Amino acid sequence: MAAELRVEVAFALPHKQRIVALRVMEGTTAREAVALAQLPQFFPELPVETFTQATLGIFGKALRDPDAHQLREGERVEVYRPLLIDPKQARLARARRQATVYSSSGT
Repeated sequence: MAAELRVEVAFALPHKQRIVALRVMEGTTAREAVALAQLPQFFPELPVETFTQATLGIFGKALRDPDAHQLREGERVEVYRPLLIDPKQARLARARRQATVYSSSGT
């Protein structure tokens, strides 16, 4: 008989987050846990694909195959949002803004 596991599913926006505690059967995958968490009801402003097609991770480490990763007791599945801007591009834009501020201030 399969054991019952306690896991969490987490999703966050800049202004709101939700962590859903679940009890799932041993053998439940990360993707199945996300479906069981019913996150779209907490974030109705987002399309369902935000959750069904998202990259998933466990405690900050992305899963290569969330459809095959069987959860273990106490794991937290994290649903990652797609990046709006490449981190390298964001750093470059910040550096340019700072350079403009410094050059216009006469420093």
